[in-house]
Amino acid sequence: MPILKNAKKALRASERKAGFNQIVRSKMRSMISKMRKSPTAEQLATSFSAIDRAVKRNLIHKNKAARFKSQMSATLAEAAPAAKTAKTAKPAKKAKTAKTAKAK
Repeated sequence: MPILKNAKKALRASERKAGFNQIVRSKMRSMISKMRKSPTAEQLATSFSAIDRAVKRNLIHKNKAARFKSQMSATLAEAAPAAKTAKTAKPAKKAKTAKTAKAK
């Protein structure tokens, strides 16, 4: 245990920071696991945000964050092709009728 007054204060501050850092780290991990279980674009955005906050607080290295982001983007790309093709299929164009041709 610290004896000096400034050492005691530093200990209190480091414990407080550790508590906040634990919250940020926990949120980051939970967002990553949610993304891996059910990959969606919304989950990807929230995961990226949580990872960026952890990097900002120096909880993880920026290269590790880049690796996480890359893995999650790949996960979303694997899960999305079936949904993407269904959404991007364009409906057939309607043939112009005689009335619309005369109106112009």
